[in-house]
Amino acid sequence: MPTDPTALPTEPTGKAPQERGHGASLEALTGRGAAGRGGRVRAAIAVIADRIIDTAPRIPVRDLATLRAQFPGLTPEELADKLVAGACAATATVGAGVGAAAMLPVPPAMPAELAAEVTGVASVEIKLIAELHEVYGLRPAGNFRQRAMACLTSWTEERGIDVTKPASLNFALGGQMRRELRRQIMKRTLRNLPNLTPFMIGAAVGAFMNRRDTGKLAERIRKDLRAHQVPWDALPGSAPTAPPHD
Repeated sequence: MPTDPTALPTEPTGKAPQERGHGASLEALTGRGAAGRGGRVRAAIAVIADRIIDTAPRIPVRDLATLRAQFPGLTPEELADKLVAGACAATATVGAGVGAAAMLPVPPAMPAELAAEVTGVASVEIKLIAELHEVYGLRPAGNFRQRAMACLTSWTEERGIDVTKPASLNFALGGQMRRELRRQIMKRTLRNLPNLTPFMIGAAVGAFMNRRDTGKLAERIRKDLRAHQVPWDALPGSAPTAPPHD
């Protein structure tokens, strides 16, 4: 405090002390308190969206014949339950890793951690969606990349693909899909921010939140797919679902 209570505060130097650690990284992600920071957040979201779009066609997807060979004797619903349980365990592991990183004495850059979490969870859930469509006899039309983009659209919209409507498949290749994808990534990123708040909720809550969200997504997808399910004995011979070895 100045010795003269009426004295004016000193003029700022134009460069505030740099904030360090966890608070600074969260502030950088959310854009709190700085003009123009929102543009950087949107740019980061766009980078994550492009990464997910680039990753989707590389995700290995098992066709129905492979799934039935790996899980013999199961009904479609029992097989779908197995897939959902495995995906929930995988996304929980991703969430636990990020939550544990947030508990370190000097946490890493949280925007990078969140980007890694969203990308990792998206890969697991897109694979789950593709394999659920196989289980319910509703593989999207097109080549491997087109099917991957259709499943990415399904993840973005959180609903099953209506294979009877070609327009819904064409949407997967357009600019509108990218805009919807960015909105979904923003929603998922903001949803995961509580994992990284001060006093670090930690690995247990990170795992719980991802497990819960993957389970909810799977239930919505399965509800849509059940409405158009094709019995296994009515399916034609399945084509390979993996991309060429090149």
